[in-house]
Order: sequence, then C-alpha cells, then structure tokens
Amino acid sequence: MAIFFPAVALLALAPLAYVRLAPSDPALWHVDPMSVPRPPDQPAEGGWLIRDGSANAAPRVFATDPTALLAAFDAVATADPTTRLLAGSPDEGLVTYISRTRLMGFPDYTSVGAVEKDGGAALMIWGRNRFGVQDLGVNKMRIEAWLSQLDDRLAAG
Repeated sequence: MAIFFPAVALLALAPLAYVRLAPSDPALWHVDPMSVPRPPDQPAEGGWLIRDGSANAAPRVFATDPTALLAAFDAVATADPTTRLLAGSPDEGLVTYISRTRLMGFPDYTSVGAVEKDGGAALMIWGRNRFGVQDLGVNKMRIEAWLSQLDDRLAAG
C-alpha cells in the first residue's frame, strides 16, 4: 500500500509532465499560414486561421508595411507572459510563437506572416493546439486579443 499510492500518483503526473516538457520542433510548427490546406470547420476543433481565401476569417489591412506590421505584432505577442518566440523573426516575414496555458502548460502554436495588400499590409495568422482535439476557442480569443492590442499600439504611434 505504501508503494501503490506513490506509483499511482506518478502515473497520473507523467502525462502532465510530458505536456509541459515535450520539445517543440520548429520544423513541425513553424508553418506559413498561407500553406495550410484548410482551416478547421469550427473554432472548437483546435485552431483559428486568418488569411485570404479559405479561412475562418479574412485578414484586415493595416496602413503600414509588412515588416513594420509584423514587428508591432511581435511586440504584442511577446509581451504576453504565457508566450515566447519559437522560430522566425519579423525581418524574415514569418514568426511562430508558443503559448502555454497557465495551469496545465498545454502548448498552442501561432504562426504569423505579413504580406502587402491593398496599399498596406495584412497579417496571415494560424493558431492551433498541439494536444487534444478541441481548444474551446482559446486560439481565436488569443488572436483577437492580440489584434485588439495591435490596433491600440498602431494608433498610439
């Protein structure tokens, strides 16, 4: 009995440790949102895609150039305490971030590219979860919050 409970506890904690400690290979997760074959049918299926064409939402055009827009977005995303840069840079034109839930540490990946569009620039964004089937709209909410902060940042100059 003295060994049973610690063994059960260890077996219960092992998956949680894996979720928190599993490596994030940029070769798998650093993906251009324009190359995604199709978005999930519903936000709850595990992702949110903003791009031209087949997507959950169409991109907005900002009155700036792609590099400046992506740099401003990068400042917003990396200011989020749950988020860190995984790969890329604004100068490269494609950036991927990893965000983790506070309690369990589940990783979500957000890949962002900026393109010239209609005399300005637009962000193509693909946010998706790594584990599980559903994200309960978390990626959509995170992306929309970042875009709102981006609006404030660009309006402030």
